[in-house]
Amino acid sequence: MSLQVEKLEKNMAKLTIEVSAEELEKAIEKAYQKNKSKLSVPGFRKGKVPRKMVEKMYGAGVFYEDAANDLIPTAYEDALKENEDLDIVSQPSIDVVQLEAGKPFIFTAEVALKPEVTLGDYKGIEVEKTDVTVSDEEVDAEINKERESNARTITIEDRPVADGDVANIDFEGFVDGEAFEGGKGEGYDLTIGSHSFIDTFEDQLIGKNIGDSVDVNVTFPEEYHAPDLAGKPALFKVTINSIQAKELPELDDDFAQDVSEFDTMDEYKADVKAKLEEKKKKDAENEKEDAVIAKIVENATMEIPDAMIDTQTRQMVQDFAQRLQMQGLSFEQYMQFTGTTVEQLLDQMKPQAQSRIESRLVLEAVVVAENIEATEDEFKEEMEKMASMYQMEVDKLIENIGDYEKKNIMTDIAVNKAAKFVVEAAVEK
Repeated sequence: MSLQVEKLEKNMAKLTIEVSAEELEKAIEKAYQKNKSKLSVPGFRKGKVPRKMVEKMYGAGVFYEDAANDLIPTAYEDALKENEDLDIVSQPSIDVVQLEAGKPFIFTAEVALKPEVTLGDYKGIEVEKTDVTVSDEEVDAEINKERESNARTITIEDRPVADGDVANIDFEGFVDGEAFEGGKGEGYDLTIGSHSFIDTFEDQLIGKNIGDSVDVNVTFPEEYHAPDLAGKPALFKVTINSIQAKELPELDDDFAQDVSEFDTMDEYKADVKAKLEEKKKKDAENEKEDAVIAKIVENATMEIPDAMIDTQTRQMVQDFAQRLQMQGLSFEQYMQFTGTTVEQLLDQMKPQAQSRIESRLVLEAVVVAENIEATEDEFKEEMEKMASMYQMEVDKLIENIGDYEKKNIMTDIAVNKAAKFVVEAAVEK
């Protein structure tokens, strides 16, 4: 196997990889052995057809695709191992150049290379100081959230629908006198004031009683996801089946005892305030770090290849799909429920992907500029955290960590230290 590297514009490179004719022949034979039992040729039993007969009937290249698919991953990996100085940061774009029995197999892989970063100012970055004081209003709002979550639901029979009620309704929508798809529902619990239905739908139910049939007139938004309904007036025929309301608990010592470990409302309030202050401080630290790194990115110079951004974006979409699955929702269901396409999701995540790449690159540059290193003790501390997360013994986890994985973990530790360094060096105005 041989490799030629051609540097292209914007930190791209074309790798030309050549595999010997002998290796290609082995791959073609392997493809034949794998597929011969599926081939049918008159006069021969399945699995007994000679390869040359198959190639004569189906064409000389009948096994080329399988052979290429078998050779490319291994040849590509071997080429990278022999050229570790190539810092590739994207998936390869493969193009077959020569594929013919008796000749070397040649293909190209176009890849993005990690761009060089020229740092500007990264120490003494000025950022706005964030106010972390907690007001009485914020404490009250937090307590009211807890109060809302501890409310009990009561059935209303002696009054009409009011703001904040949950009205159970049947409905059917019509545009130009015709019922439209997706516009019908039965036994739907609608929280009045939630604005989960379009326009003034919910407002028009206020003051109506159980059993009432109500004509609700609304207009679909111009940017509505269904083009055939966008901007059009609609009539919904609604029947109110039942009304429920929340009954909030009194804000007294009994409430404090029910929702916390404290005996009095004053103690509970003080604890809520302390937790809000702690959260505000943590949020302010994160905002400060984001602001500092954003300024360093702004001051730096780098040329990020599009393929690197595309790879990061696709990885983020995959991570998002995995999180959905952990929550019991498939990626396909999410796309269906939201009316989003994969392409739209990729477009939405691309700016965030670029920002992540820029932040990582400048922090890696700071690591080099400041000679920041991760220590073995820091590595072991990180392993202890991971072992606790995966419920493993630390020593066994370290045994399972290869040199490549350890190098990445050490790099992550150094990058985190770089982030801490630039934040501590920043100046708050």
